[in-house]
Amino acid sequence: MAMVLFRRSLGDILRSRRTDLGLTLREVSGAARVSLGYISEIERGQKEASSELLASLCDALEMPLSDVLREVADAVALEEAAALVAAAPTPITPRRAGEVVASAA
Repeated sequence: MAMVLFRRSLGDILRSRRTDLGLTLREVSGAARVSLGYISEIERGQKEASSELLASLCDALEMPLSDVLREVADAVALEEAAALVAAAPTPITPRRAGEVVASAA
Protein backbone atom coordinates (compact mmCIF):
# COMPACT_ATOMS: atom_id res chain seq x y z
CA MET A 1 0.00 0.00 0.00
CA ALA A 2 2.82 2.42 0.77
CA MET A 3 4.27 2.23 -2.76
CA VAL A 4 0.83 2.75 -4.32
CA LEU A 5 0.32 5.77 -2.09
CA PHE A 6 3.78 7.09 -3.01
CA ARG A 7 3.21 6.60 -6.76
CA ARG A 8 -0.24 8.22 -6.61
CA SER A 9 1.05 11.21 -4.62
CA LEU A 10 4.03 11.65 -6.94
CA GLY A 11 1.77 11.57 -9.98
CA ASP A 12 -0.65 14.06 -8.44
CA ILE A 13 2.17 16.49 -7.66
CA LEU A 14 3.76 16.21 -11.11
CA ARG A 15 0.38 16.67 -12.83
CA SER A 16 -0.44 19.64 -10.63
CA ARG A 17 2.87 21.31 -11.44
CA ARG A 18 2.43 20.63 -15.17
CA THR A 19 -1.06 22.10 -15.24
CA ASP A 20 0.01 25.09 -13.11
CA LEU A 21 2.63 25.83 -15.77
CA GLY A 22 0.04 25.38 -18.52
CA LEU A 23 2.05 22.60 -20.14
CA THR A 24 0.64 19.65 -22.04
CA LEU A 25 1.84 16.08 -21.65
CA ARG A 26 3.30 16.36 -25.14
CA GLU A 27 5.37 19.42 -24.19
CA VAL A 28 6.72 17.76 -21.04
CA SER A 29 7.35 14.58 -22.99
CA GLY A 30 9.49 16.44 -25.50
CA ALA A 31 11.40 18.42 -22.88
CA ALA A 32 12.05 15.39 -20.68
CA ARG A 33 12.68 13.04 -23.64
CA VAL A 34 10.25 10.51 -22.21
CA SER A 35 7.33 8.92 -24.01
CA LEU A 36 4.00 10.65 -23.60
CA GLY A 37 2.30 7.40 -22.55
CA TYR A 38 4.87 6.72 -19.84
CA ILE A 39 4.49 10.20 -18.35
CA SER A 40 0.73 9.78 -18.42
CA GLU A 41 1.04 6.48 -16.52
CA ILE A 42 3.33 8.11 -13.95
CA GLU A 43 0.84 10.95 -13.43
CA ARG A 44 -1.93 8.39 -12.85
CA GLY A 45 0.23 6.48 -10.35
CA GLN A 46 0.35 3.40 -12.59
CA LYS A 47 4.11 3.32 -13.18
CA GLU A 48 7.14 4.06 -11.07
CA ALA A 49 9.59 6.73 -12.14
CA SER A 50 13.29 5.88 -11.97
CA SER A 51 15.54 8.46 -10.38
CA GLU A 52 16.86 9.47 -13.83
CA LEU A 53 13.35 9.84 -15.23
CA LEU A 54 12.19 11.80 -12.21
CA ALA A 55 15.18 14.13 -12.58
CA SER A 56 14.28 14.68 -16.26
CA LEU A 57 10.66 15.42 -15.37
CA CYS A 58 11.70 17.85 -12.65
CA ASP A 59 13.97 19.66 -15.11
CA ALA A 60 11.15 19.84 -17.66
CA LEU A 61 8.80 21.19 -14.98
CA GLU A 62 11.41 23.62 -13.65
CA MET A 63 10.99 22.18 -10.19
CA PRO A 64 13.78 21.02 -7.87
CA LEU A 65 13.71 17.31 -7.11
CA SER A 66 13.91 18.11 -3.40
CA ASP A 67 10.65 20.11 -3.64
CA VAL A 68 8.88 17.21 -5.37
CA LEU A 69 10.09 14.71 -2.79
CA ARG A 70 9.15 17.05 0.08
CA GLU A 71 5.62 17.48 -1.29
CA VAL A 72 5.27 13.72 -1.81
CA ALA A 73 6.46 13.06 1.75
CA ASP A 74 3.95 15.58 3.12
CA ALA A 75 1.10 14.06 1.08
CA VAL A 76 2.00 10.53 2.19
CA ALA A 77 2.22 11.63 5.83
CA LEU A 78 -1.26 13.16 5.65
CA GLU A 79 -2.71 10.00 4.09
CA GLU A 80 -1.03 7.79 6.67
CA ALA A 81 -2.31 9.96 9.53
CA ALA A 82 -5.84 9.84 8.12
CA ALA A 83 -5.63 6.06 7.81
CA LEU A 84 -4.47 5.74 11.43
CA VAL A 85 -7.36 7.89 12.64
CA ALA A 86 -9.86 5.88 10.59
CA ALA A 87 -8.45 2.60 11.92
CA ALA A 88 -8.45 3.70 15.57
CA PRO A 89 -10.86 1.68 17.69
CA THR A 90 -13.93 3.44 18.99
CA PRO A 91 -13.60 3.90 22.74
CA ILE A 92 -16.21 2.06 24.80
CA THR A 93 -17.48 3.71 27.95
CA PRO A 94 -17.65 1.16 30.77
CA ARG A 95 -20.98 0.79 32.54
CA ARG A 96 -21.34 1.13 36.25
CA ALA A 97 -22.32 -1.94 38.19
CA GLY A 98 -26.06 -2.52 37.94
CA GLU A 99 -26.55 0.04 35.15
CA VAL A 100 -29.24 -0.98 32.66
CA VAL A 101 -28.96 -0.02 28.98
CA ALA A 102 -32.25 0.76 27.24
CA SER A 103 -32.84 -0.94 23.92
CA ALA A 104 -33.26 1.30 20.88
CA ALA A 105 -35.97 -0.99 19.46
